[in-house]
Amino acid sequence: MQIAGGPLRPVRGWRRAVGATLGAVLAAGLVLGGVVSAGADDIDDRRAAAEAERRQKQRERAQLEASLEDTNADLRQAALDLNTVEARLPVAEAELAAAQAALEEARRKAEILAQRLEDAQAEETAVAQQIEKDEGKVEAARADIVQMAREAYRAGDDASALGIVTGAQSTEEFLQDFQVSSSAARSQARTLTELQDAEALARNQQARLDAIRETIAALKKEADANVIVAQKAEREAADRKAEVERLIAEQKRLKATIETKREETLEDLERNDQERGELAAKIKGIIAEQEKRDRRLAEERRRQQEAERNSGGGSSQRSFLSYPVASPVVTSSYGMRFHPLYKTWRLHAGTDFRAYCGTPIYASAGGTVVHAYYKYGAGNQVLINHGYHGGRSVMTAYSHLSGFAVGSGQSVSKGDVIGYSGTTGGSTACHLHFEVWVDGSTVDPMGWLP
Repeated sequence: MQIAGGPLRPVRGWRRAVGATLGAVLAAGLVLGGVVSAGADDIDDRRAAAEAERRQKQRERAQLEASLEDTNADLRQAALDLNTVEARLPVAEAELAAAQAALEEARRKAEILAQRLEDAQAEETAVAQQIEKDEGKVEAARADIVQMAREAYRAGDDASALGIVTGAQSTEEFLQDFQVSSSAARSQARTLTELQDAEALARNQQARLDAIRETIAALKKEADANVIVAQKAEREAADRKAEVERLIAEQKRLKATIETKREETLEDLERNDQERGELAAKIKGIIAEQEKRDRRLAEERRRQQEAERNSGGGSSQRSFLSYPVASPVVTSSYGMRFHPLYKTWRLHAGTDFRAYCGTPIYASAGGTVVHAYYKYGAGNQVLINHGYHGGRSVMTAYSHLSGFAVGSGQSVSKGDVIGYSGTTGGSTACHLHFEVWVDGSTVDPMGWLP
């Protein structure tokens, strides 16, 4: 027996073939540790939550980068890498759940299609057997009619009977003529009815068989397409599972690295603190030396400070300094901030401005370059002494530069290029760390900028 697409396989054999084809695909549910059934709404909710968590991690990254300044480079990189991993992990887990759900759906569909195909093939077999069985009834009834037609023809009862005998006339045509004109036909009504019923049933059964075969062909095509879908879902689930496992392992490794490095690099904090203390001592030494050289300067400073206190003070300081970058955007402000790795509060002694690598950095006021050299935490740093303003010593420091445009002892004017932004020292990305030192201590630079 033939059907569209080739000979019909036995039902049980076809199911074994489907099982072999889909075996690897459907086994993925076991390989992946069990497919997790999840509704579309649940999958969408998990994706939305994962995306929200990813965005939160991305928002935290800028703050993390700022808070990791003056941190050991390896430790800093481990913390940033951990942020990247933990931003991706929930998204990868949501994608794994979606892939597993797709694989489970393909598995269920494969089972349904296999059952439907088995049912259709069983029905096809039954109908084909019924058609074969009914063929004998049609042939027997037709033989009776032909015999009746021969007898009628020999008797001269109806010349039209010759048509069915010779095959020139169909059964239906013969019956129409014969029923009207032949008394023999009227006496053989039962035989005629049986033939009509048998032939009508045969036509109906054949039409039904054709429809079943079309359904079988469509089911096979759908099953083949579902195999492709299932194989893709299997690959996607396996890839996402591998990624999730890799991310979890990487997360564990980075946390261990951070724990180890945190203990090892506490001395870096002490070194940075020592370096800052040395800078403060240097600035105070410069102030003391200036006042020692010129007693009148000290007296003038005292009078200016007194006048400033009497007038409410500080009102003119904003006109003294200008912004050290052309388009100032603050990325981190002056003040205390929590270090996420050392779990301590530390002073961020300046204001960070956005400054892409190589951006020109300008002197905030005229003065003399105290130094332009590399420091452990600050990287390439320029320190400018602006003298006294309102009876107070004012100096500015520009850190993490990629290069210098001035040298120690050089005089500069407000707006001169003194260097270019970079990410040297304890920096995590290109920017400018700008400090204002007043009377030997750091203050919030924004109180001195216009």
